[in-house]
Amino acid sequence: MTHLSVLVFVLAALLLAMACVKADRVRAWRESLNPSAPDVPDAAFVVARLVLVTTAVAGIVVGVRGLAVEDAVKWSDDELTSAVEQAVTALDGTTGLGDLYGSASTVDRENARMIEDEVVEHGGGDAPQSGVDAYPAAGNTAPDSSYTVKGDGAGAAFCVHVRRTRSKEDDWHPPGITGGEGTTVVPAYAYAVTSREGTC
Repeated sequence: MTHLSVLVFVLAALLLAMACVKADRVRAWRESLNPSAPDVPDAAFVVARLVLVTTAVAGIVVGVRGLAVEDAVKWSDDELTSAVEQAVTALDGTTGLGDLYGSASTVDRENARMIEDEVVEHGGGDAPQSGVDAYPAAGNTAPDSSYTVKGDGAGAAFCVHVRRTRSKEDDWHPPGITGGEGTTVVPAYAYAVTSREGTC
């Protein structure tokens, strides 16, 4: 999109340059090529200038909008840095319900999605609402895992480390069929989350 916008700006500049060429110069150039050609009236030059300027302005508007669209879907390093820092602060010390018998791969996917959603949420008003990926590191386990966080368009990357421990006091006991506390237990887990610059 950037290259296309630059091309549009260049073409707009050429059109504006053409609109600034004097009528006498155009007549002289035309006469040198074809001396017998009929003269071009001044009104034709006025119309041509209006067309060239209007087209150039339209091109500039299109180019500016293209850059705005690109900015809306790409992360800058500053945006990603701020979003990751705030996401880690928000996640650290939280608890969440999970599956006592969930596999490491399942926990990996849940943690990655949790990090991605939290980073996007803390991106701020000008940051994109998508385009964040958390890549699990090799050797991750359910209790201890790391994720390389990247954003589309940003050169920066961050390693987010997640420690997940059982928190029995936060377990949820759904009510039984007859009322009161049931026998089913939905386990809760506490999260300790940190980050550092660079990949994991």
